[in-house]
Amino acid sequence: MALTTLGLALASFMQVLDTTIANVSLPTIAGNLGASSNQATWVITSFAVSNAIALPLTGYLTRRFGELRLFTLATLAFVVASLLCGLANSMGFLVVARALQGFVCGPMYPVTQALLLSIYPPQKRGQAIALLAMVTVVAPIAGPILGGWITDNYSWQWIFFINVPIGIFSSFVVGRQLKGRPERLEKPKMDYIGLATLVLGVGALQTLLDLGNDEDWFNSTRIVILAIVAAISLAVFVIWELTDKDPIVNLRLFRHRNFSAGTAAMVMAYAAFFSVGLLVPLWLQRNLGYTAIWAGFASAPIGVLPVILTPFVGKYASRFDLRILASFAFVVMATTSFIRSGFNLDVDFQRVAMVQLWQGLGVALFFMPVLTILLSDLEPHEIAAGSGLATFMRTLGGSFAASLTTWAWNQRGTIHHAHLTEAIDAYDPAIQQTAQQLGQGDIQRGAVVLERMISQQAVQIGFNEIFHVLGIIFLVVILFVWIAKPPFTAKAGPAAAGGH
Repeated sequence: MALTTLGLALASFMQVLDTTIANVSLPTIAGNLGASSNQATWVITSFAVSNAIALPLTGYLTRRFGELRLFTLATLAFVVASLLCGLANSMGFLVVARALQGFVCGPMYPVTQALLLSIYPPQKRGQAIALLAMVTVVAPIAGPILGGWITDNYSWQWIFFINVPIGIFSSFVVGRQLKGRPERLEKPKMDYIGLATLVLGVGALQTLLDLGNDEDWFNSTRIVILAIVAAISLAVFVIWELTDKDPIVNLRLFRHRNFSAGTAAMVMAYAAFFSVGLLVPLWLQRNLGYTAIWAGFASAPIGVLPVILTPFVGKYASRFDLRILASFAFVVMATTSFIRSGFNLDVDFQRVAMVQLWQGLGVALFFMPVLTILLSDLEPHEIAAGSGLATFMRTLGGSFAASLTTWAWNQRGTIHHAHLTEAIDAYDPAIQQTAQQLGQGDIQRGAVVLERMISQQAVQIGFNEIFHVLGIIFLVVILFVWIAKPPFTAKAGPAAAGGH
């Protein structure tokens, strides 16, 4: 069982890591392949769009191929796609390879979850979920640091090549250990209308979210067209899937109270958590002048407590009401957000890192209880589909959060800049004297320094406001957690723990 767990955990870590590992390497990749920085962002976007499309298909693919076979095929396909990414000699080729990589890794995380639950006895299932929760938290944090280190010391190609041995090892070990595992196979009819509306709707929505900030949102014709396509396609998709006899995505899973409440809590909390993970490194680099690697080091302590506490959370969480644990986690995450809302431009590395460290306590107690709650009232054969649907919703929540928070931060910065400058009169002797002092006798240079200081303060006030709102969101999530009803024991998958 230990070897199977290692294989599943490694595959999951590799797949989650790849959502962020390329982020810091984009300038290098663009330079090497002779592309613009805008074109380079498609390395991230293509992965995100195809991954978002593939995730809801997990239920259909599981019924068609079985959990074990789907895991093995998806992991090996991920190895091939990673190899193609590393061998890419043009930006177009890399974007296509990343899209393929994103699509084939869609089912990997949900199926890993279902397989882990099936090989552990009921009393140890919390530990299995806790392990996956730790991977979900640590991998995105490790991604930028590892990506930066590999790019600086070797070459960007190796951020993809490292997946090859890991993927081969995982698929071989899990395939060998779980060989002969009973599977519930079906031959569901292909729901072409559901598939077409899903691809069109999710593809348009994800592209809209990725391009929104650059295109100035609804002032752009392209964004308006994408919004109309996404709205119509997703509306048709939902109606069709709820009325079709054999839907490609089983939206009827939301009939389960705990699944609905748990998924709502997961989406909102993950969106807020994702915003923190995005804004803190950006703020450190933009406002405090940190390099990418030092911003990574200041952000990284968030992963320390989850790594230390996960084994204990997995072992002892079932002794408590999981709603109380999750509520405590959200209070901790709200508190750290409120602390950040009081940060200023003089805050030191130690204080930033310490707040990140304490947020890790909330993270350690958030994922496992909420995951357990949302899976608790699903039937065994629904776990892979439910996990795929919840992960899809969570991913989309993260995308919304990324676009909305960066947009809101820019907007608030602009507004505060206007408020701060409207009180400044260039002909005021006091202002002229300040500019002269700042420019060491040169008024022009002093004016530039003053403008930079005002801009930094405006951006800082915007940052503080957003973290105040994030703190409130974490507190609101507690209400959704308490809609769920015990018991919260995840049911066994198709194969109970045996001699694996």
